[in-house]
Amino acid sequence: MHAVYVSQASPDDPLAALEVGPRPNPQAGDGFSRVRVKAASLNHHDVWSLRGVGLPPERMPMILGTDAAGVTDDGREVVVHSVISSPEWQGDETLDPKRSLLSERHQGAMAEYVVVPERNLVAKPPELTFEEASCLPTAWLTAYSMLGKAGVEAGDTILVQGCSGGVAQAAIALGRAAGLRVWATGRTEAKRSLAIDLGADEVFEHGARLPERVDAVIESVGEATWSHSLKSLRPGGAVVVCGATSGPNPPADLSRVFFLQLRILGSTMGRRDQLYELLRVMVEGGVRPLIDRVLSLRDAREGFEAVVHGDLSGKVVLVP
Repeated sequence: MHAVYVSQASPDDPLAALEVGPRPNPQAGDGFSRVRVKAASLNHHDVWSLRGVGLPPERMPMILGTDAAGVTDDGREVVVHSVISSPEWQGDETLDPKRSLLSERHQGAMAEYVVVPERNLVAKPPELTFEEASCLPTAWLTAYSMLGKAGVEAGDTILVQGCSGGVAQAAIALGRAAGLRVWATGRTEAKRSLAIDLGADEVFEHGARLPERVDAVIESVGEATWSHSLKSLRPGGAVVVCGATSGPNPPADLSRVFFLQLRILGSTMGRRDQLYELLRVMVEGGVRPLIDRVLSLRDAREGFEAVVHGDLSGKVVLVP
């Protein structure tokens, strides 16, 4: 079968590690199901894999891709939940110390077929296309989980840092659908305009003084925005953080944290039951992911280049 994969990492030039070509056709063992992939979307996780982060040489060659939607061998239309817990784990998959993402220990989704545990399959609503559904399991599910952890409700105000990222864009759209007042920051006028198109009420330059403090901050940027995130919170507010694309070691500013009783909440991916909820929200609210481009697997390099260089507005989707 045709696939997008990595055989040898390239920490300094991830695109040099990208390979597109034939890989063995997978077979499903006990407790697993094979899915004929109809669409798979790119995430920054795939670029980190090309750099070798979290993917040691002994696990290569590894097919890339955490997110997919497709059809099982017995004809079911499904979305793949990409958090794979250990077989004995019960409860919240994201808390399993032995958990992994698809394409870390199990071959990934950027191929004609992918094999995953049966419990990782969620029925795809007919209202969503395969391309739309394939965008949801990582970035959109992460944003959905973060909004839940923030404890916000209709009428509250959130600040979304770095509005060009996949999680940030999902948080803007989902926040708007939930009746929140959504503010967002962006480096360029074009990115800020995109945030408005996605549903943000107001946009600001990075680090700008806000008209008032917010109830929660959705944070995925890290060092570059952390101080601004803490300063933007009302007393008792929450910053929910899922990543640190600009660096993982921001100034702590602990005096502000304890004096204003701020809450700092970590968030990683989302549970399988939350993916069910997210799919329902998408259908009932008429929310759809923004897709920048749809490419064939053979043209995957174009999509990866767009992700690496930030030259996109929305998700990149690959189809076999």
